[in-house]
Amino acid sequence: MAHTDKSNWELIKNGMFSENTIFRMAISLCPSIAVTNSLKNGFFMGVSVIFVQTMVNLTVSLIRNFINPKIRIPIFMMVIAGYVSLIDMSMAAFARPVYKQIGLYIQLIVAFASIFARAEVFAVKNKIIPSVADGLGMGIGFFLAMIVISFFRELLGKGALWGLPIVSGNPLLIMVLPAGGFFAVGLLMGFFNWVDIRLAERKAAAAETAPSVETTG
Repeated sequence: MAHTDKSNWELIKNGMFSENTIFRMAISLCPSIAVTNSLKNGFFMGVSVIFVQTMVNLTVSLIRNFINPKIRIPIFMMVIAGYVSLIDMSMAAFARPVYKQIGLYIQLIVAFASIFARAEVFAVKNKIIPSVADGLGMGIGFFLAMIVISFFRELLGKGALWGLPIVSGNPLLIMVLPAGGFFAVGLLMGFFNWVDIRLAERKAAAAETAPSVETTG
């Protein structure tokens, strides 16, 4: 079995930025369009995914030596479904108003490619602590993406944040519609890709100038 050589902090940062579920890998995009018209909805969706992603990685890593490779997929799905059911029932009991709006999408977490993928490519091959760090990083990355998208959509589309009025005037109603979700995700994805390109160019320029400075010295 392969084992990661990254530190736990590197694994967390990797999930948050380098392999961000929404802005980098562009998977599990359904909730980024469907529930991000409100910061509150985006927050609770993000927290739910952090919990499920982390606990699935923990559980799969814990039982990895007992999983028969031939039946690993149904086992992964059972583990994911168990934790999704737990968060679904908890939200239905303790956050009923939010659950009425995003309950369907909480249940759909069971089909998130990002959660299944981390169980398949990482958790089943690594020890518990690195797997938890990986799951936590991926979950936080998803959470941050939901917060950023929700922030701009609710502010521009309703002039409010968390349901509280912030800006007076005529809002851009398209931002709270599904089309606005695609628009916001596309713009933010392009922005972060542009930032990555600029940072890579600066690193390349710094690497080229370093040898010349040493030679001159």
